[in-house]
Amino acid sequence: MRTRRSERRGGPAAGAPAIGAVLAVIAVATVSLNLRPGATSLGPLLEDVVAFHGQGGLAMGLLTALPCLAFGVLGALAVPISKRVGLTGTVVASLVLAVAGLLLRPQASTFVMFTLLSLLALVGPALGNVIVPAWIKQYGGRRTVALMTLYSTLLGVGGASGSAFAVPLITDEALGWQDSLRFWGLLAVVPVVVWTIVLARTGHDFPPDAAQGELRTSVLRSPTAVALTAMFGLQSMNAYTQFGLLPQILTQGGMSAADAGLVTGSVAAWGILGGLVMPTVIERSHHLPLIALGMGLLTAAGYIGLILAPAAGALLWASVLGVGGFAFPTAIALIPARSRDPLVTARLSGMVQPVGYLIAAAGSITAGVVLDATGSARTMLTMMAVTGLALGVVGFRAARPAFVDDEMGCAARS
Repeated sequence: MRTRRSERRGGPAAGAPAIGAVLAVIAVATVSLNLRPGATSLGPLLEDVVAFHGQGGLAMGLLTALPCLAFGVLGALAVPISKRVGLTGTVVASLVLAVAGLLLRPQASTFVMFTLLSLLALVGPALGNVIVPAWIKQYGGRRTVALMTLYSTLLGVGGASGSAFAVPLITDEALGWQDSLRFWGLLAVVPVVVWTIVLARTGHDFPPDAAQGELRTSVLRSPTAVALTAMFGLQSMNAYTQFGLLPQILTQGGMSAADAGLVTGSVAAWGILGGLVMPTVIERSHHLPLIALGMGLLTAAGYIGLILAPAAGALLWASVLGVGGFAFPTAIALIPARSRDPLVTARLSGMVQPVGYLIAAAGSITAGVVLDATGSARTMLTMMAVTGLALGVVGFRAARPAFVDDEMGCAARS
């Protein structure tokens, strides 16, 4: 497929209204910080929430898997919705719903209501996961790598903050966990305001019909897209299993809830470094497949370490898992890096993330069920170590230098 004129001149995609550099940075920064805390802040508080609603292990497994389920099912709607209301309009609408869910769910009187409001809170992340990389491709131009670096870095900051501050944000009251959860709803008001300002400049900004007409082949015809989907799914399964179940494993091993939350937060904190370096590594490295393979091996090694020394070496193994978790910012950054046309980026993101999160949800539920049924962290951690090895294999294929646009074009001509 021929290179688009917008890429040759380095500006926004053809037909896209101009977005100033400062506003683009603020928009990406504020939304990135708010796409993860609503999910990651629940893990350290999970036992309190489940106990308050009189539930057990199955409820814990459901809430652990809920982000992945929501990101998968709702994320699949992101591209169709954005065709109607635009990329920016979709982000604004989804963030408004997310704020409502985050503010209301702590007051839920039943577990069913808490779960439904948690689902509402995840609408913003579910749609934003898919749309923001496409938005960056649309408006980034020469700043695309820098904006993707900012995006993936602050995703890590937000995710780590949710886990690390969940317990410290608890008030002295018996139901102080409610105030901890509510805090993230107040914070999410900021990107609503910023993206409303952006919307006033962009209007309806989905890629134009002329671009869509060139790309009729299914993204599934691209081997790179399929491998990237598997990579994203396996990494997300590991990440959300860690966020949801690692605090429980550590507290059962004798660690305090606050310390377990900090250790879990340190796993996500490594994602900050990964988000900072991986977009540039992807652009410049000639050994990216081997790097991706190494991430899978480190993930497996982290679980094996937790089996051998779950409490004494907790921070060390969390760090190993965190470096293995560089696979997440790598997969995110590969979405625009392995596509040329903004529409291909949107369609690729619309497959990689929703399907990947459904894979992750199935794995997270299975991990929770195994942990609850066997009462053995060793069995569950062994299962997760195997998924780490699989992550390395598919990551090796996904990281090979190829453009999804080209593979779709070759498939269409064959």
